[in-house]
Amino acid sequence: MGNKVSLLKLNKINITDKISIKIPTVGEILTDEQEYYSMISSLTATPFQYMVQLDDLHIDFTTISDFDLFKMLFPIYAKTDLSLLFGDLDLSDMKVSFYKNRPSETFLYSAKNEIIIDELIYNDLMYFIRKINAFKRNSFKPGNEHMKSYLLEKERKKQKRNAKKTYEPYLENLVIALVNTCEFPYNYQECMDLSIYLFNQSYQQINRKISFDNAMMGVYAGTIDVSKLSNKDILTWIPIQKD
Repeated sequence: MGNKVSLLKLNKINITDKISIKIPTVGEILTDEQEYYSMISSLTATPFQYMVQLDDLHIDFTTISDFDLFKMLFPIYAKTDLSLLFGDLDLSDMKVSFYKNRPSETFLYSAKNEIIIDELIYNDLMYFIRKINAFKRNSFKPGNEHMKSYLLEKERKKQKRNAKKTYEPYLENLVIALVNTCEFPYNYQECMDLSIYLFNQSYQQINRKISFDNAMMGVYAGTIDVSKLSNKDILTWIPIQKD
């Protein structure tokens, strides 16, 4: 599927003739937002975000690919409830396989559904899951071994601290904030029926419009010099597509 398809009117995205991604509503996600965001955060994660877990397995997070990490994680998540992502599609038998004439080239395969997820299909999946949920790919890589060791130590400490914390609702808090913002035209019930894509686009657009209004007030007041702005995007409130 081409990456330029508009998602404004869709409730699902056809990746292949057998694989579709569901675009859940805000209300569906709020049924258990912690589980939903944990799932999609893991499935879209890069090795940098799993550096500690990979290091514990003696795998260098700077050399493993995004797709290789996905092949490790997806068969585990495929045995759980993925209905908010794949609808009724049962991928619980998904496992790593390889071509007989190319044993070094592995992919994920579901014999039950005769479905293959190779790297090309994976890339489309990641593009749309991130787009729907307003995620950015974390592509950072340390420049040397010293920095890698420092990042690993820092992340281990961070994960130990976070393990003691209770989950802080993200989407629920965002819904409360936006419903009580004059720029947001939906009440609580209407918000529940919005797809998560439409909700995220509204949130981003409101932020963009507020930043534009503030910038224009600064320009008119003479406190902002347009020629010295490093980010010229702030001078328009119209969305700028960059993906």
